[in-house]
Amino acid sequence: MGQARSSTSPQVILMGLDSAGKSTLLARLLTGQVMETSPTIGFNVGDLDLDKKTSLTVWDVGGQKSMRPNWRYYLEDCKALVFVVDSSDRARMPEARKALRKILVEEKLANVPLMVLANKKDLPNCMTIREISSELGLDNYNDRLWEIQACSGLKGLGLLQAFNSVNKLIKRS
Repeated sequence: MGQARSSTSPQVILMGLDSAGKSTLLARLLTGQVMETSPTIGFNVGDLDLDKKTSLTVWDVGGQKSMRPNWRYYLEDCKALVFVVDSSDRARMPEARKALRKILVEEKLANVPLMVLANKKDLPNCMTIREISSELGLDNYNDRLWEIQACSGLKGLGLLQAFNSVNKLIKRS
């Protein structure tokens, strides 16, 4: 953990609580298919080609409570943080807010843009973007570039658009 990375593509870290859908959405982005996933122990990584000239190296870090103290070891050379939430899981929003706040105070994330992905928007009774933004306290992060977008890792909806936006945030920061 924490060793130097050889890729020249910007490093994007995918974090969020367990069961938010991080591995599903990364697999969907990289393969175009839904893959059977299990809780991530450690990390998954892949290069996401946005176009002929642009790619991002995306690190999907396990989100179980026991893994979260290790999140800071994945922040070296991080150019954007993508924080994934399950937009249908209202009960865990306070836990997500606490986890997000805790990682954003890390020195290595100073001036690093944030993309919040409201995943699982294909499920009934999902929270709106405005509700999620409020629950996570995103308005408190006026010292950094941030965006929030809805998506569905399972259906593939909004994923490529979100990561194109991540690339734009990196260029603006």
